[in-house]
Amino acid sequence: MAVAEDIYDVGMATRRKVLGEAHVDRASQGITEFDATFQRMITEAAWGRTWSSDALTLRERSMITLALLAALGHWEEFQMHLRATRNTGASEKDIAEVLMHVAVYAGVPAANHAIKLAKATLAANSEA
Repeated sequence: MAVAEDIYDVGMATRRKVLGEAHVDRASQGITEFDATFQRMITEAAWGRTWSSDALTLRERSMITLALLAALGHWEEFQMHLRATRNTGASEKDIAEVLMHVAVYAGVPAANHAIKLAKATLAANSEA
């Protein structure tokens, strides 16, 4: 097993690959003493261990993450991960299929709102 600093470094590399350099740089600049421990934990656990595992592709992880965030109504994170699909290989068709699953398993209202956000976010992504 890798030492903690290695897991952190792996996590930061994966986070940058998925979310993009500019996003991670902005987020890192906002870290304070209050949330530094939390940010390190997220980088190690979510990005260094979960997202960096080779058991699933980044595309697959991206689709799972979108479904979970939509089902739970975590809209800010949902939009962030929608923007990240340009880096993970999840296509608009993939996203539409994910949201059909959300409709069936988590409810039409959640999927309806996610589709509304996805349309706006993806349109903004294509203009960027």
